[in-house]
Amino acid sequence: MHPMLNIAVRAARVAGTIIVRGFEKRDDFKKESKGANDYVTQIDKEAEQAIIHKIQQSYPDHCFLGEESGETAGKDTDFQWIIDPLDGTTNFVKGIPHFAVSIALLHKGRLDQAVVFDPIRGELFTASRGQGAQLNGYRIRATKPRDLSETILATALPFKNKGQFGEYALSLNKIFHECGDIRRGGSAALDLAYVAAGRHDGYWERGIKAWDIAAGELLVRESGGLVTDFKGGNDPLYKGEIVAGSVKVIQGLVKHLK
Repeated sequence: MHPMLNIAVRAARVAGTIIVRGFEKRDDFKKESKGANDYVTQIDKEAEQAIIHKIQQSYPDHCFLGEESGETAGKDTDFQWIIDPLDGTTNFVKGIPHFAVSIALLHKGRLDQAVVFDPIRGELFTASRGQGAQLNGYRIRATKPRDLSETILATALPFKNKGQFGEYALSLNKIFHECGDIRRGGSAALDLAYVAAGRHDGYWERGIKAWDIAAGELLVRESGGLVTDFKGGNDPLYKGEIVAGSVKVIQGLVKHLK
């Protein structure tokens, strides 16, 4: 395992411990609103600080971009860690055991290392650039269906901006009639990890941030899948939208999304 991936795994497990303890006592703390239908808890904040602290013990000069703390400058600008300490906070708050820690490392602007950790199921998805993707140490690969009719896809609803639902519904209707079925899990990090593991055949979402998808993007790429924006562009990290899957799945989705 790459040394920096090893540190990311350790950080994810530390955060996972905080999250599981908080999940058992989630009625004891209050949630705060960051915006329309967007919540944060003290567990999100504690987990993010634990991740940053763990990484800084080994790499004190690196930069950080966290969902809760924003950007933290470092002396070594070649490295930036992108962190979502608890992707799926609404699930967490409601007691739905489907959420994850997401940690990615950019090296000179390219995704280099990725960890998505589901602390409830104990599933650790990891990837290093050029080295493939793994689940709990075993190689994983994305599926390659021949067309959308064979697929189980995943997506998310535009819950932060419900005014976009009309446009979204038009494309959803077209995609739904072509694919096998659609899931909506509530965690972009896990949806992308599931694409990498072949559990979902494809995924699309609009209105997302870099920390939602950074680790998942590398997982999909290293598992043999592709990642684009809604127009088929190959660098979706900061565009607020993502499409993931095989070539056939990407083609089938993009024609309805662009």
